[in-house]
Amino acid sequence: MDLKQKVKSLSSIESKALKALYSEKLKKMDEIAKKSGLPIDSIRRAIEWLKEKNLAEIVEEKQEQIVLTAIGKSSLRKALPERLFVEALQALEGKGSLEQVYKKSQLNRPEFNVAMGLAKRNAWISIQGGKETILEFTGLEKDFIEGNYPLEKTMKKIKEALELNKEEKKALQEALKRGLAEKTVNVEKKARLTADGKKAIEMLGTVKQRAYNVHGAVPKILVGKKQAYEQFLEKARAKLVAMGFKEMKSPMITQEFYNFDALFQPQGHPARQWTDTYQLKHPKTGKLPGKKFVEQVKAAHENGWKTESKGWEYKWSEEIAKKVMPAAHGTAHSARQMLNGVESPGKYFAIARCYRPDVVDASHLIEFNQLEGIIVGNELNFRHLLGMLKEFAIKFGNATEVKFFPDYYPFTEPSVQLSAKHPVLDWIELGGAGIFRPELTLPLNVKETVLAWGIGIDRLAMLTLGIKDIRKLFSQDLTWLRNARQVVE
Repeated sequence: MDLKQKVKSLSSIESKALKALYSEKLKKMDEIAKKSGLPIDSIRRAIEWLKEKNLAEIVEEKQEQIVLTAIGKSSLRKALPERLFVEALQALEGKGSLEQVYKKSQLNRPEFNVAMGLAKRNAWISIQGGKETILEFTGLEKDFIEGNYPLEKTMKKIKEALELNKEEKKALQEALKRGLAEKTVNVEKKARLTADGKKAIEMLGTVKQRAYNVHGAVPKILVGKKQAYEQFLEKARAKLVAMGFKEMKSPMITQEFYNFDALFQPQGHPARQWTDTYQLKHPKTGKLPGKKFVEQVKAAHENGWKTESKGWEYKWSEEIAKKVMPAAHGTAHSARQMLNGVESPGKYFAIARCYRPDVVDASHLIEFNQLEGIIVGNELNFRHLLGMLKEFAIKFGNATEVKFFPDYYPFTEPSVQLSAKHPVLDWIELGGAGIFRPELTLPLNVKETVLAWGIGIDRLAMLTLGIKDIRKLFSQDLTWLRNARQVVE
C-alpha cells in the first residue's frame, strides 16, 4: 500500500492523532489525547494503528520507582513496631519487665522481637537479667521520641513521592530490607511521527473521503455456541415433550433387579456376565423395592406366577438382584417407572447414559446415550410401534430410508430391530424395540399393553450432524467443535 492509499485509509481518530503528533519531539499519550481532544484509550488504539502503517513510532521509557508496600502503608498509618515499643516503655515511666512492655505494646511476638532488637541496636534501651528481664531507657531515645527518625521520614517522603536526602537514602535500604518499601518499574509509552507520518500530514488536506476496501478478507469470528451434540439432545428432549411424553428418572447407577430381574431376564443369562456388563466394586449391593414386588418378580422367574407362563424354572436369588452396576440399557429405567406407577394411556421417555464393554469403533462406544421410551395403553399393537419407530428415525435422525428386522429380547415379544441408511456407513442399527411380555408387566402391576424401545440416540445424532465416526460426538477437537453443523428446526 503506497502512502496516498494509507492516508485515504485513515480513520477519524487516526487523522486526529496524526495531527496531534505534529512535531519531532516524543509526546506522552496523555499529551496527545489532550491536544487531539480524544479519550486516552482512543489515542492508544490510534497510535498502534499508525505504527502498523509506519506513520508513527512508539518508544517505551522505563522509570524505576520506590513505593510503599502494604506493610509499609499500614506501619506508616498505625506506627512502626519500634515506635509502639518505645511508647509502651514510656507509659511504664521508662522502666518495666519484658512481659509488661510486651502486653502494653499490643504487638504480636515477632513484631515485638524485631522492635526490641532495633531499640537495643540503637542503644535506646538497656536490658538487665535476673528473675525477670528488665528493660530501661538509656537517654539516647530522646531524639527518636521527638520524631527525629530517618526511617519514618523516608517512608513519608516515599508516600508523597518527594526526593530523599543523603540520610534518608541510607534509611531507604532498611525500608527495602524490612519489606516496608519496594522498587517498581513504570513503563511509559511515547510516540512521534516517522518520515512518512510527516508527509502524510501534508496530504491529509487533499483527502476528502476515507477509502474502504469492500473486497478485503473479513476476519473469521469464532462466536460462542453450544456443543453440537448437546444441542441435538436438547432439541430431541423438547420434541418428545411436545409429543406428549413425560421424562423418566435415569440414574447412572442401578441395581441388577431393575436392569435384569424386573425385565424377566434370568440370572444365568450370558448378558449378565462381566464380558457384557460392568460391576461396581463399592458399594456392591443396593436396596430392593417393596417385598410385594420382589416376591412377584421372583415368582415370575421361578414358575411364571399368574402370567400363564412356566417362567425360567430355577431358584431366583435376592442377593444377585441386589448387586449394583452402571446401567447397561435404558430399559432399566422403564422398569423402575412402571414399578412406581404409570398412567394409561401414558407416554414416557429417558435420555439415559449407558455402559457396556465393547470394542470401540466408528459406530460403537463403551459409554453412550440411549433414547428409552414406553407407551402404555389398552388398544396398542405392533403396527403402532413400527409407525412410532419410523417417525423417530425421520424426525430425530433425518433418515431417508428405514428398515425393520425381526429380533429377540428376553423381555419383549414380538421384537424388532430398527435400522437406517447413513450416507457414509450405509445401513446402521439404531436400536431395538418390542411389546413387553406379561412376565415383565404383570409383576410390576401393569395390566395394559406396553410398547417399548431403546434407540442409540448417538447414532441418530450421526445422521443429523452428518458425521461418520461416533467418537466425534464427544471429541475435544476444536476444529470440529467450531465447525460442527448446528441443529436447527
